[in-house]
Order: sequence, then C-alpha cells, then structure tokens
Amino acid sequence: MSDDDVHYVYVLRSLRNGKRYVGSTGQDVSDRLRQHNRGQNRWAAQNRPFELVRVEEYDTKGEAVRRERFLKTGVGRRELDLLLR
Repeated sequence: MSDDDVHYVYVLRSLRNGKRYVGSTGQDVSDRLRQHNRGQNRWAAQNRPFELVRVEEYDTKGEAVRRERFLKTGVGRRELDLLLR
C-alpha cells in the first residue's frame, strides 16, 4: 500500500456501554468494523458489539494518523462530542 491510497479515520461506539473507539486505517472501514465486532483484541472483545458513527477520508496515511491522534486528546474528544450530537 502506498501513501497515496485513501486512508480513513473512523469512530465506533460500543452498543454495550457507549464507549468510543477512534482508529485509522487504509482498509475498508466496514472490514475494520467486522474485525472489531469479532473481538480480535482484548479491549474490543470486552466492549463489543460496535456501531460505526463517523468516518473521515484522508489522502495520506500521515494526515489520517494526525487526525486520529488529535481526536484522542481532550480537545479532540470534546470536538467529537459536538460532531456526534
């Protein structure tokens, strides 16, 4: 995969407890949602099932990773709260 491929930042919400997960990927976001819902890591297994609540598209992996990191900060979490109202 080159850096020229489309990359995504996605936000999931746990239907079990309302917790949010922010991630970035170069994969199809629907595939990532299925992976999370299969519980392929400990956190996902404890908080599944998830619904996809937001997707943002970026031209480079670097842009997507920067946005993901921002959304995991205090200011970024507050921005998500406003965006997801």
